Amino acid sequence: MSDYSFNKSKRLLTANDYNRVFKGTEAKASHRHLLLLARINNRSNHRLGLVIAKKNVRLAVQRNRVKRISREFFRTLGQSEVNLDVVLLSRRGLGELDSTQLSSILRQQWQKLVSSAFKSQTMATQDI
Repeated sequence: MSDYSFNKSKRLLTANDYNRVFKGTEAKASHRHLLLLARINNRSNHRLGLVIAKKNVRLAVQRNRVKRISREFFRTLGQSEVNLDVVLLSRRGLGELDSTQLSSILRQQWQKLVSSAFKSQTMATQDI
């Protein structure tokens, strides 16, 4: 049975964790309402960090809903070819999306991100 919890091992916890992703981005997926940055990790699972700025999503209710839906989407992901440290950055208008729209956008951008990271990883292994 799969572990669908969202414990500390599946989160980016420290500023150092976030900085590694920001400075060493290996894959990106961009949308009008959000940006996903990723770096390949050597762990057995993906890790998620959220940056939902008050400037972009004004109401706390909306920020909390975006975070809850994002964590839920991430929590239910299966394994992929590569394990990633991912940072989700909000852009203006993200809070106005309804739950199904947000889930759909996350699914599309996740697929782009994983394929981009996989290409990045295969290119890096070919260079060696």
